[in-house]
Amino acid sequence: MKLFTCRWLPSSEPKGLIFLCHGYGMECSIFMKDTGIRLAKAGYAVHGIDYEGHGKSSGLQGYIKDFDALVTDCSEHFTGICERKENSKKLRFIMGESMGGAVVLLLHRKKPAFWDGAILLAPMCKIADDVKPNQFVISALTKLTRIIPTWKIIPTPDIVDLAFREPAVRKEVRDSPYCYKGRPRLQTAYQLLTISLDIEKRLQEVSLPFLLLHGGDDKVTDPSVSKLLHEKAISSDKTFKLYPGMWHSLSRGETAENTEIVFSDITKWLDEKTATGNAKLERELKSGNDALHTDSSGKTILVE
Repeated sequence: MKLFTCRWLPSSEPKGLIFLCHGYGMECSIFMKDTGIRLAKAGYAVHGIDYEGHGKSSGLQGYIKDFDALVTDCSEHFTGICERKENSKKLRFIMGESMGGAVVLLLHRKKPAFWDGAILLAPMCKIADDVKPNQFVISALTKLTRIIPTWKIIPTPDIVDLAFREPAVRKEVRDSPYCYKGRPRLQTAYQLLTISLDIEKRLQEVSLPFLLLHGGDDKVTDPSVSKLLHEKAISSDKTFKLYPGMWHSLSRGETAENTEIVFSDITKWLDEKTATGNAKLERELKSGNDALHTDSSGKTILVE
């Protein structure tokens, strides 16, 4: 299995590390390129990965056999970058949109103390009722999943029309061979539904600092559940912003004016977190150095 990865680096020493988790049917290097460039220009090293069955990675397009395996792939790649010597002292942020928001929450669940913060854009904590099939259809399709898991027969509205406000972006998504536009495959839909229900039940387990952004007119994921996440999460540092009139895709798909508002909020939050985190690190290093003392023979001893 070959997984495609990409990165955008600032011209100077990065303030911190940001790891991108793209949405269902999307990919990182083209669709999230604008996000990567914006954040790199703001001074951050940005890394992305295309999930199995997505973008330029291997696998049946649009097929998610096991969501846990998808999260594990992201975790191994992202933590490997964090553990490099040059990155060992840098703050670590995970950023996800839509289904990528669910990936972020599960990465946090896998290693609760590892990440310094998360940016969640219209996270998939619950699939909106307008998109989700009725319970009878769900029950029937769940049984079929065991027999024909890769079939594309889930009856859903056109997500492209619902997610992206700007017609030019809709056309770009439809024209891209790396974006999946067909009906959801049975196993994929089952995995997305199962994960969203699981996350919705465990919102109170979220403990890391986070910035949560959602469009008020989102018809793909439910803004009310984002509000519930903000209320239930045990994080002491959490911010929720609801943008009236905005649609589902906040990083790409809104008007230029709205996109500037969203990224201004993101970079402001990141800069505040890195300034606080780096100041804390400097204090800890200074405290460590102050605890060391050189005696008359030139040996360094620890002062208790």
